[in-house]
Amino acid sequence: MALSDGQKNRGELRIHESLDELMTDLADYVAELSEASVKERGVFAIALSGGSLIGLMGKLCEAPYNKTVDWSKWYIFWADERVVAKNHADSNYKLAKDGLLSKVPIVPSHVHSINDSVSAEEAAEDYEFVIRQFVKTRVVSVSEISDCPKFDLILLGLGPDGHIASLFPNHSALNEREEWVTFITDSPKPPPERITFTMPVINSASNVAVVVTGDSKAESVHLAIDDLGPDCPLIPARMVQPAMGKLAWFLDKLAASKLEESNLNK
Repeated sequence: MALSDGQKNRGELRIHESLDELMTDLADYVAELSEASVKERGVFAIALSGGSLIGLMGKLCEAPYNKTVDWSKWYIFWADERVVAKNHADSNYKLAKDGLLSKVPIVPSHVHSINDSVSAEEAAEDYEFVIRQFVKTRVVSVSEISDCPKFDLILLGLGPDGHIASLFPNHSALNEREEWVTFITDSPKPPPERITFTMPVINSASNVAVVVTGDSKAESVHLAIDDLGPDCPLIPARMVQPAMGKLAWFLDKLAASKLEESNLNK
């Protein structure tokens, strides 16, 4: 694995020779953050995304992590979700349940998915209300510099277009600053109706990790991390800049293949 500090404010780059190496490093990273958070706060509040991310977290289901992680202290949320039934193939909840949550001893009442029986707008409002209750009880911390929730870890993937969570390029949801959770009904990729954390919530987390594999994402990784000057297109992934937290990029060699040499050799 190659480690570097990346460009200013672009976080730590963790570039891996193989998927297996990346998955082991990601499991170590999540397990270490879980242990530190439980030691400090008594809980670990984590927000997941969909796509290939859950599969890449798979080593957490195996030894030693399945025994050493204190799963009973985990509280699970979603950084974005498709407004579909929980048993629908497009559901991020179903993806996480099948690939991770059903394989480790998570407390079922600690898993907080969206209300899938209402409209996207109502689902976003409802989910924000749920999170606000957990902020009140400090299961989810609160940011020191705003009223935003401060998740211990938000895990994100990256789309070929540079989207993170369900925040897509040039979409009005990117500019939402008041709400913690917003909704879209016109996603550029199906299904069209989704809820998503807003950028202020993502940037209030203690830790944000963006996990990216494959050459189809290499251009987006380049645009998100490299210093391309004032004319660089501002893709959503480049807007991930935790105010008081840490940002880490977990990349395989293909995803990192278009990064500038200056980033790779630090």
